[in-house]
Parts: sequence; C-alpha cells; structure tokens
Amino acid sequence: MEPTMRGQRWLARASLASAAAAVLVLGVFAGLKTFALLGVGLAGLAITAAAVWWILSRRGLPRILAALLALITPIWVLVEFTQARLTWVVLASGGLWLLAAGTGRAALARHAAPDQMPEQPAATFVHPVLIMNPRSGGGKVHRFALDERAGALGAEVVLLEGPGETDVAALARKCAAEGADLLGVAGGDGTQALVAEVAAALDLPFLVIPAGTRNHFALDLGLDREDPSKALDALRDGVELRVDLGRAGGRPFVNNVSFGAYAEVVQSPAYRDGKTRTTLGLLPDLLVGHRGARLTARAGEHDFTDPQALLVSNNPYGTNDVAGLGRRTRLDGGTLGCVGVHVTSAAQAAGLLRGAQSAGLTRAAAASVVVDADQEEIPVGIDGEAVRLRVPVHCEVRPGVLRVVVPRLRPGTYRERPRLDWRLISRLGLTSRH
Repeated sequence: MEPTMRGQRWLARASLASAAAAVLVLGVFAGLKTFALLGVGLAGLAITAAAVWWILSRRGLPRILAALLALITPIWVLVEFTQARLTWVVLASGGLWLLAAGTGRAALARHAAPDQMPEQPAATFVHPVLIMNPRSGGGKVHRFALDERAGALGAEVVLLEGPGETDVAALARKCAAEGADLLGVAGGDGTQALVAEVAAALDLPFLVIPAGTRNHFALDLGLDREDPSKALDALRDGVELRVDLGRAGGRPFVNNVSFGAYAEVVQSPAYRDGKTRTTLGLLPDLLVGHRGARLTARAGEHDFTDPQALLVSNNPYGTNDVAGLGRRTRLDGGTLGCVGVHVTSAAQAAGLLRGAQSAGLTRAAAASVVVDADQEEIPVGIDGEAVRLRVPVHCEVRPGVLRVVVPRLRPGTYRERPRLDWRLISRLGLTSRH
C-alpha cells in the first residue's frame, strides 16, 4: 500500500535524517573508538541479561551475586564512556536514535490500516444486574463505592458475600432467568470469564468492571483500571463490542491459559499472598530443574516440543516487548495466540531481548491448540486461577460470541506500535510521488 499523506513522508524523512545523524555523530567525534563503544554497550547488555537469567534460575548467594552484577554492569558501561570522554557523544547519538525510532514508528503508524474493533451504540437497559465480589482487588467494590454508584444508575447489585464459595455461573443464570437484560461483573478475570460464558450463551450484553488485581481483559478493552467506577458509564453512554471468548478443557477464559512454569507457580498456596516472592522462590526448580510435566502442544500446523512455559491467549498478544507478550490490540480476530518459552542458558535469556526473534521464544496463532504431557493430569492457570486438567487439554476460540458493553469514552484504547521496518521507512521517505 502506497502512503498518501504528506506528513507521513516527512516523518519518514525525519527518521532517516536522525538515524544518519546518530551514525555521523559517532563517526566524527568518536572515530575509531566507535567500535569500542559499541563493543562495551553490547557487552553490558549481554551481561545484564545473563545476570537477570541467573537471578531467575538461582537462589541464595548466586542470586545475590547476580543481582549485584545486574546493578554494577550499567555503572561500568557509564564509567567506560566517561573515561573515554565520550559520554556526551553517546548520549547525543542515543537521543538521535530515539528520535529516529519515534518518527519512524509514527510514519509507519500512519501507513498502517486502522485496527480498532468496530463498535455500535449500546441498547438502553431496563434491568441490568451486576455481580460484585467485595473481596476482590483488596476491597475495590467498597473503596470505590461501586455498589452505590451502580444502584444510582438503576442497576441491581448482587454481592458475593458469605464464608463459602459461590457458584457464580449458576448465580448469573438465575439473574438472567429473573429478567436481567445485562449481566456484569466487578471482580477479577476468573470471575469475569464465568459470567461472560453465561452472557454469551444467552446472547446478553456483558459489562466488565475492573475490580480485581490485574484485570488484563479490562485493560485490553481500554477501561480505566485505576478507577473502576468509570466502567459504569457504559450504563448511560455505552457502545457494544463483539469479542471472542476462549475455552480450555471445557472452562471459559477471557485472557489466557498458562501451562508449565507459570502454571506451577500459580498452583502454590503461597501465590495469592505473595506473588513475587513465590515466583522467585519456585522459578529456579522450574527453569533449570525441569520439575513438572514434559509438555508438547500443537497450534494449527505448528508444534511446540518440551516448552518450559506455554501460554495460550484469547487472540494473540503484541510482539514488541521482551517476552513477546503484552497487550492485545483486538479481541475479535477469531484466533488463539500461543507462545512457548524454552530457555536453558544465559545466552538464550539474553536472546529474549529480541522479543519475537528470540531463539528461546516460539509464537503461533491458530483457531485451536491441543496441549499434551507425559502425565495424565497437569496444573493449569486459567485467567490466573489454579486448576488441574486431564490431558490432552483442548483450547479453542469462539469468535464474536460475547457482546461487551463499554463506555463510549475510555482512556486506555490500545494500538500496538508498529515494528521498525527500515526498508519501508526508506521507501516512504525517499519516494517523492505516489
């Protein structure tokens, strides 16, 4: 596709000029020292990545030493640059590279086709019912007065109170049978998924209120996770999105299903009370001790052999961050994302910095994923909830079955930044007519 906007061409030209200036600054002011600077910088990056791997895969004194190495290495790089009296050169060149990357991505973003999910005006609701978990997210329901605000907007609020567990799906079906024309949840992603499945089966609109701990589903819908009460604006000025819903082993999920290392961590009883501490304590055995089941998976025509961690997501995550995960631009693509991680050395850990290009990271997209293992039953994390499922675990996506109602104005609508494609940037910047 040829670009048609003049501003896009000038952004590409600015990117090329900034990149050339970055190289020129190094060449003119650093001369032959340029190669030494690059060597020091690359060595520092590799050492830091290796130190992070050792932090994750070791415990005790080796982990402490690796943490010190991760802190000291950037200081060593800075000292080397300072002793060469070229700190300002490096900073200037780095600034120009950042400018080149920023303007280049801006040019490519204008070149890319719109990728937002289509929306339509939401209906007027007569009997919306919102199920709220007062314990979720450290008490966000009461802290943000979600029950009171929802009641003021005409919604019926059902609180999940009591010492025992509540069958949330059965409760949602009961609310629908009593005349609810919208079902909503204030809670975590696991609870969201249970009610979402009921809403999808009955073709009822579904309202997401991010009152849990992470609420990744709400994040990818563009909702404000810092103030969950703003999600209630959808009851008076909302739009409807048609999004996909996943299933794994017969259970619904809105975000992802994890296998291997992460699923083993989620299974720990201590995980709920101390996620970071528990993860750091268990990862060494999971990554280098090969604890747990040996996994295999098939995503469409792609095979995953013996991954340490495997993540199946409701639509693929973005590709521009370190782990190949992140946010989803769309939730209506009708495909599952599948990411497998197999890292056995510091070199492969350093390679993860290349994201989707890493040798330790494998990605695929398919309508279904089948996960098998050398054990009859394996731990699985479904939207962060720990379960055990018999293998093979069949994962599938159900395109467009969920009618999600969101506020018309929402702050977090996400669009993935395009990968830097210097060939396309050059084409945009150097071509004068289209």
